[in-house]
Amino acid sequence: MLRQALAREYPGSSAENFVITNGASEALDLIFRSWARLQARQGNGDKVLLPRPYYYSYPPVVELAGMVPVYTDLVDGRIDIDDFKKKIKGCKAVLINSPSNPTGRVEAIETLKEIEKITQELGVYVVSDEVYKDLIYERENYHIKGEHVITVNSFSKTYCMCGVRVGYLWSADKKVVEDVCEIKTHTSMNTNLVGQDMALSAMKAPKSFISKQQEVWRERRDYIYKGLTDLGFDLWKPEGAFYVLPKCKNAREFVTLLYEEFKVITYLGEWFGASDRIRLSYALDIKQMEEGLSRIKSAMKKVNVL
Repeated sequence: MLRQALAREYPGSSAENFVITNGASEALDLIFRSWARLQARQGNGDKVLLPRPYYYSYPPVVELAGMVPVYTDLVDGRIDIDDFKKKIKGCKAVLINSPSNPTGRVEAIETLKEIEKITQELGVYVVSDEVYKDLIYERENYHIKGEHVITVNSFSKTYCMCGVRVGYLWSADKKVVEDVCEIKTHTSMNTNLVGQDMALSAMKAPKSFISKQQEVWRERRDYIYKGLTDLGFDLWKPEGAFYVLPKCKNAREFVTLLYEEFKVITYLGEWFGASDRIRLSYALDIKQMEEGLSRIKSAMKKVNVL
């Protein structure tokens, strides 16, 4: 029933185009391992292009599948299409995440259309990680389309179901779906039925549920962006998701200090391929962020971060 409900959200699709997974992370793992299995039979090693900064699990997911990650560095938090054109040659796939974790940036529609065209011409798969697709509060998203596109999504972010671990992948290429199902059959076997039932119920929520969320995230984004820039940090302004990635000198020392003395949890940017930055989440209410920014301001007196 869940796959049938999802098919109604993807025009021209049927339930057979979907695989329900234990979160989006398993979907990514299954995709790359299915390809690795094929390449092992063929005796070659495929490359996967990753925009950098990236979500920290992307390189390990690719490497654990026996594939090789290569990188295109973001410019102003977005894909540089000229560098993309150079780096995509010889790749099996590109993995795109828009809105992005960790940057919060949303790729320009014209860039996504260009990527759609280039990859189709080259016969390169696009794996589009769209777990934050409903958390864009500046403009509408653009969904890359085509037989060469595999969409990965989850119910975690849109419906606040992170611990339930229900995700899915979609592909117009039924062979991709079959290959993924074959691996899943011998690993996790199935995705928990209680979680699937919860996801099915969540899909019945009115569209206003999502639009109200977007208003909340926009308010939180505005608050933390102003707060950090007022403190002197240099950062990209997020347009989706709920993360900021400010530049930070002495990042390791500062992250450790924030955690041990000020009880503020941040992540090292090096985890995301950005060693000169730190990542913060604003999945908090305004009052909590106010307290957090106050603690960050106090910690800045002990470490040179600007």
